[in-house]
Amino acid sequence: MSFVRKLTPHALAGFMAVIFLDSLRFKFTDHPKTQVIFGALDAWAGSLGLEGLFGHTGLFSQYVIGSVELLAAALLIAGMAPRMQRLQAAGSLAAFLVMAGAVSFHLFTPLGIDPNHDGAGLFAAACANLAFSLVMILGLRRRELAQFAQAFAALFAPTAHGYRA
Repeated sequence: MSFVRKLTPHALAGFMAVIFLDSLRFKFTDHPKTQVIFGALDAWAGSLGLEGLFGHTGLFSQYVIGSVELLAAALLIAGMAPRMQRLQAAGSLAAFLVMAGAVSFHLFTPLGIDPNHDGAGLFAAACANLAFSLVMILGLRRRELAQFAQAFAALFAPTAHGYRA
């Protein structure tokens, strides 16, 4: 049983990383399916007075989202090394943040759950990654996430001399 428990985080991390890495070929090449999704989101944002938010140079463009997904995948994979599990926890947090946004936009905007008429496969993958990231954050890697947060916070903590050596 301990063997399964030891490998479960890596299996979930591998699954999430594959989903993220597979989506990059669409986001980074400006694939027509990506244009449909981000075009619909940008039109919705424009109707709220936030023109360009999801456009090619927008704050939440396909390139920005894709870059965060690439970072999450890299952290998830790097965290498979025994001494690097904090990185897997950080990758799970990045995955959660991106996927919470993706699922929310599918559910609460005109985008809908099947914008590319593919049987909602993209939405299902986003839901799976969201669920797996929660399992990692709240269960399998919660201690490592706390360690990562402490190490990250220490970067901004003042020192006795006013500078970090």
